[in-house]
Amino acid sequence: MRNRRQIAQPPVDGEMGTPVPRTGCAGNSWAPILAENRRKREAANGVVYLVSTRRPNQKGTGPFRVEDPKQFPAVDRRRNPGQPGERREAGEVAVFQELGKALTSSLQLDQVLRTIMEKIDEFLRPDNWSLLLLDEAKQELYFELAVGTASTALKDVRVKMGQGIAGWVAQHGETVVVPDTSKDTRFFSQVDEKTKTETQSIVAVPVKFRDTCLGVIELINCMGPDGFDARDLKLLEALSDFAAIALENARHVKRIHELTITDDCTTLYNARHMGFILETEIYRSQRYNYEFSLIFIDLDHFKQVNDTQGHLVGSRLLWEIGNALKAHCRLIDFAFRYGGDEFVLLLPQTSKDNAMLVARRLHKMLREATWLPGEGLNIKLTASMGVASYPVDSRTKEGLLHLADEAMYLAKNTNRDSVAVANVGILEPLPAANAETAG
Repeated sequence: MRNRRQIAQPPVDGEMGTPVPRTGCAGNSWAPILAENRRKREAANGVVYLVSTRRPNQKGTGPFRVEDPKQFPAVDRRRNPGQPGERREAGEVAVFQELGKALTSSLQLDQVLRTIMEKIDEFLRPDNWSLLLLDEAKQELYFELAVGTASTALKDVRVKMGQGIAGWVAQHGETVVVPDTSKDTRFFSQVDEKTKTETQSIVAVPVKFRDTCLGVIELINCMGPDGFDARDLKLLEALSDFAAIALENARHVKRIHELTITDDCTTLYNARHMGFILETEIYRSQRYNYEFSLIFIDLDHFKQVNDTQGHLVGSRLLWEIGNALKAHCRLIDFAFRYGGDEFVLLLPQTSKDNAMLVARRLHKMLREATWLPGEGLNIKLTASMGVASYPVDSRTKEGLLHLADEAMYLAKNTNRDSVAVANVGILEPLPAANAETAG
């Protein structure tokens, strides 16, 4: 291994390794987003973690969690020998030019992060290295990218905030260089036990955007007898800044996408997204010979709530009803706010008969519920509903929407507070015992 100028003295037994201060880092992240063939979703906060493996070490306690197995994307490993100073400088300039182009020309997070991690491997050549992202909801780090002999085992490992070197870096927002993990009390040996490796040295750098920690980059066994070169550390920190920009860009793109498909008032999906989901469900049902159903819901006399209680109360009531409808749906169902006081439910793989039972159950729930009791209003409401199903009623998006809407207006124009079904008519109220069974 090439000579490196020492930047941190090894600690004595029982003491911590020397942290390299950077600006503070608050825990704040989003869901995982990188991996080949993974569906696009909410972005994640990341940490790059460089680790060295030598012998098992029993320092550190506390269980780690294993969740959500996944496959890491392949990253080419280019083990270049050490380069003369001038050639190295030219190479570093080329790296930053390449990363700058990637950030400005692509919104694909995996593409940018893959380039960053390849450059870490090319210039720093650790035994193992990884990118950890922060799951903000669970306050845990998970391995989003890992390269080296232990990469396969790491895909299942989760580390709590503050646990181990990576957890400490994510919590405090400071770079840490640990020449000998056996002398650092923060070292988390359970990861070695899980991966069947031996970690000797670690360099861990936080991935931050402004004061928000998004993750950690960690390098394993990348230090020579003279420590970790200060120039290499600067390069690693610069690469982590590029990673942070890519992660933050992805988070903003995700948020913008969410705003285009959700309703501000109820947080349900909006009518625009309903059209897309309905087309997708028709294609899926045609291919696999499935049924599915639509339920249109219109709140009876909702205008009276706005007229007597005001539009702010009306908006809160719509939000509460939207949440109630979503809570009474399966995980595979979709709930939409169609407009005004109208809602639509899409029930995949649901026959017409079963959709009629669901509509009756929801109709009963809406009628019997008391809304906004916490505000002392105790509002009572009823609803008119219409049901249509694929393929028995129609095989097209326009036909299904028209028939479900028409059935709903049949109920509304007859006596309200009832359920109507396309090509059937208004359903008779269920007897009390049957109504309980349907609910």
